[in-house]
Parts: sequence; structure tokens; C-alpha cells
Amino acid sequence: MSRRKAAEETEEPTPEASRTAGGCVLLGLAVIAVAALYAVSETALVLVGWAIGAAALWRAARSVPSAANPAPPPPPEGAGKAKPQFSVVEDKPGHCTINWQKER
Repeated sequence: MSRRKAAEETEEPTPEASRTAGGCVLLGLAVIAVAALYAVSETALVLVGWAIGAAALWRAARSVPSAANPAPPPPPEGAGKAKPQFSVVEDKPGHCTINWQKER
């Protein structure tokens, strides 16, 4: 066996950075940024906090799926020619409920 192969076999693989380590670094940088903002101005810290909260709220609102009122599920295969029927019932003023029924 050559020396090169023996050296390659004995080397241990280098460990890769973990996600936890990256998270700890980001948390440390955030703490330093908050401390620096506090040292400069408490008002600036509050304004930055409001801006971050507004951005997080805006992003969360954009990620909501648009299927708030989905259609009823399709009938299973082999169900025949059953047609779904529905009726709209007004529970309270301004609030309606849709009741789905299969025609037999």
C-alpha cells in the first residue's frame, strides 16, 4: 500500500458547521445589535422593534393560503351519478352556513 493511500485512509473527515452553531452566531449578533441600539437611543430601539414586528406580520399575512372557502371533496370513484346538493342557512344576521347533501 502506498503512503498516499495510507494517509488518505487515516484522515478523519472534517466536521461541517451545524445549524445550531449558525443559529447561536445569529443570536449573538442580534444581541449585539440590540445592545448597540440601546446604547445609541432607546427610541431607535423601539422603532426598530416596531418595524421588525410589522415586517413579520406582513410576511405572515402574505403566506396565508387563499383557499378560505374550499369546494366540497369530489365523490369517490364508483359512487354513481350522485349529485351533491347544498342549502344555505342563515344562522344569525349576516352569517350563513352551507349544508352539503348527496342526492340519492
